[in-house]
Amino acid sequence: MIDFRRAVEARDPDAIAATLAEDVVFRSPVAFKPYPGKALTAAILRGVLRVFEDFRYVRELSGDGGREHALLFEARIGGVAVEGCDFVHLDGKGLIDEFTVMVRPLSAAQALAAAMAEEFERIQREAAAG
Repeated sequence: MIDFRRAVEARDPDAIAATLAEDVVFRSPVAFKPYPGKALTAAILRGVLRVFEDFRYVRELSGDGGREHALLFEARIGGVAVEGCDFVHLDGKGLIDEFTVMVRPLSAAQALAAAMAEEFERIQREAAAG
């Protein structure tokens, strides 16, 4: 889990992608449908790096022998303060195979939905390029 956190804090999209399993499933805080696959998840996370400002992890919780992690974060989207949590599960190889994000308050979720909607066409192109 340390590799993922370091990669995010370094804002290194290649290092982030290297922590993802091929069959990872990403669950967005603003979309009901999960997004499957490494290429799409990596593209979404690159979009998140473009959208979030002043991103920082403030706490990390672990369980299930180190396979379950909750990384609490703070960030901004424009003038909107965001609090959230990345819930990740690691497969037997130590790669992320489940990734769920939650954010609060409602104004943050709305700002995130709007910002990511603007990124989505680029995210789809990046995922297709793979």
